[in-house]
Amino acid sequence: MCGIVAYKGHRQAEEIIIKGLQRLEYRGYDSAGIALLTPELSIYKKKGKVAELQAHIADQNTQSTIGIGHTRWATHGEPNDVNAHPHYSQTKDLAIIHNGIIENYASVKKELVAHGHEFTSETDTEVLIHFIEYIQQSNNVDLVEAVRLALKRVVGAYAIAIISKNDPDLMIAARKGSPLVIGLGKNEFFLASDATPIVEYTNEVVYLNDNEIAVIRGNELHIKNTDDVVSTPEITLLDLELEAIEKGGYDHFMLKEINEQPRSINDCLRGRLNASEGQLTLGGISDYLSKLRQADRIIIAACGTSWHAGLVAEYIFEEFCRIPVEVEYASEFRYRNPVIHEGDILIAISQSGETADTLAAMELAKSRGATVLGVCNVVGSSIARISDAGVYTHAGPEIGVASTKAFTAQLSVLSMIALKVAQQKGTISETRFREMLAHLEQIPAKVEEALKSEEQIRGISELYQDAKNFLYLGRGYNFPVALEGALKLKEISYIHAEGYPAAEMKHGPIALIDEEMPVCFIATRDGSYDKVVSNIQEVKARKGKVIAIVSEGDVLIPKMVDHVIEVPNTHEAFMPLVATIPLQLLSYHIAVMRGCNVDQPRNLAKSVTVE
Repeated sequence: MCGIVAYKGHRQAEEIIIKGLQRLEYRGYDSAGIALLTPELSIYKKKGKVAELQAHIADQNTQSTIGIGHTRWATHGEPNDVNAHPHYSQTKDLAIIHNGIIENYASVKKELVAHGHEFTSETDTEVLIHFIEYIQQSNNVDLVEAVRLALKRVVGAYAIAIISKNDPDLMIAARKGSPLVIGLGKNEFFLASDATPIVEYTNEVVYLNDNEIAVIRGNELHIKNTDDVVSTPEITLLDLELEAIEKGGYDHFMLKEINEQPRSINDCLRGRLNASEGQLTLGGISDYLSKLRQADRIIIAACGTSWHAGLVAEYIFEEFCRIPVEVEYASEFRYRNPVIHEGDILIAISQSGETADTLAAMELAKSRGATVLGVCNVVGSSIARISDAGVYTHAGPEIGVASTKAFTAQLSVLSMIALKVAQQKGTISETRFREMLAHLEQIPAKVEEALKSEEQIRGISELYQDAKNFLYLGRGYNFPVALEGALKLKEISYIHAEGYPAAEMKHGPIALIDEEMPVCFIATRDGSYDKVVSNIQEVKARKGKVIAIVSEGDVLIPKMVDHVIEVPNTHEAFMPLVATIPLQLLSYHIAVMRGCNVDQPRNLAKSVTVE
C-alpha cells in the first residue's frame, strides 16, 4: 500500500517519478502527488490515478533534477486532493512523502497547535513534517539532525523522503517498518518502495534497515541510524529484469501471472530438486534442518493467500514429518499472547516480505526464543533480513493484487521443506521420498496442461458473471483450495463468496443452496472422493448449480453436475498446485466480464505494510 518514488541527479525528475509511480500502481492507491524544486518548492497532487496527476501538471513548470512522488492509500483522512501527498511544512520550505502510520500524531499535533502551527490536511504525515521543522527551528539544528530527533519521538511505522527549498542539494530518507530501497546510478540516486521503478536505471541498490536514515548530498550517500551511529551502505545487485514487470502482450498482469506459473514453479524447483538422483537441496535452511527435525511444533504465520498456502502446508508437514503444525493469522497471533517455546519453529510466509502483521509475528516469536524461518518472494525484503534463515520462492515480480503465481510458488517451497525434513527425520521411506520428488517435478507440466482449460472456463464464466453469491467446497488438501478460490473471486469480481470444508456444508451453508447458487467443488480423486460425491448429490437435490474440478478421466462426477473442469492427476498432496489454476481463471474471467479493475481491485493493496 502506498508508493514512494524519488530522484536526485542530472535527469529530469518529473519524468522518472511519474513513470515510477505508474510502476507502483499495483500496490493500490487513491491519490497521487509530486514535489519538485523548480527552484521553488512546488507540490502538485490529485485524487485519483497517476494519469490524472499527469494531466494536472501538464502545463506547469516541472523542470527539476530533484523531486519526490507518492501514491497514497488512505489511512488518516479521506481520499482527496488535500490529504494526498506530498505535504508542506509550516513555512512551506520542506516537503515530505510518507508510507506508514504515525500512531502518536494526535498528541504531537496538539503540541504543535499550541505553538501556532496550522494544518491543511487530516493526515499524520503533515504533522510529521511540521514536527521536523519545529525541532529544526526550536533547537537550532540542521535538517538531518531535526529528522533524527523527530523520529526518536514519534511512534509507528514510516518510510519517508524529504526535500528542502533552502538546501536543494539535499535529500533525506528514513524507514521503520515500511520498505524503502535506494538505487545507485552514476551521480544520481533513486528512491522507491520496491525495486520496480528502479530496475530501468540501475541494478545496484541499498535496502534501508529499520531506524536508518539516508542522507544524500551531492553525489554521496551516507547512512546512520536514529541513535546517530554511522554505517556503511551495503550494495546489493538486483535480480530483476525490466521485461518481468511489463504485461508482455496480456490484457492484465493477473492473466500474465496465471500463465507464468509453469515457469515460476519450475524456477522455484530448479537447482533444488533432482528426482532422478533423489536429491533435494535447500541451501537457505540447511543449517536449520536439525532444528526442524527436532521441532516440538511448527507455527505458520501468514495473511490472506499466504495463509491458505500455510493451511495446505499443515497437511503436508503433519502427514510426512509427523510434527504438529498450527497455522495462524499473523494479525491475530501477535495480539493474543500466544504460547511459544524455544523448541518451536515459526515459518513466516509473505509474497512481498513486507507484510506488517507477519513481521510483527516474527519479532514476537524471536523474542520468545523460537527459531524463525521465512518464505518470501522479494530478495532483500524485511522478512528475508530478520529471519534466522529461509527460502526464496523465485516467482518473479507479481504485479496483480490478487496473488496467483506467488501462491503456487509458496506451496512448492513449503512442499520441498516438508519433504526434506521428513527425509532427515526418517518419517518417509527413501522409495516414497523419491516418488514424491517425481510427482513434484512434474507439477510445472501439469499446470501447463491445466491452463488449456481457459476457453472452457471463459464459457462457464459467461453463465455466472451476474451471480450474487458463490460457494466453494473441498475436503482434505482441497479445503484450503476452496478458501483460496473464494478469496480470488470476491477480491477481484466483488461477488460474495465463501469457502468451506465440504463436510461442514450441512452445518449451515446448505441453507443457502437453491437454483441461484453456484457451488464450486474441488472434487479430485483422493481419500475423500466418495464423501465429496455424496456432498455433490446433496447440492443437486436442492437444485444448486455445480461446477466441479475433477481429476482427468473421472467418469462418475460428470454425470451429476452442471459443469466439469478436468485437471491432470497427481499425488493428493500436490493437487492444490494444479486444482487452483481453473479457480484463478474462473475468477479472472468473471471479473473481466463484470468490468472490474482486475489488477487493482477497489480498496485493496498489494502489500499491507501497515495495520
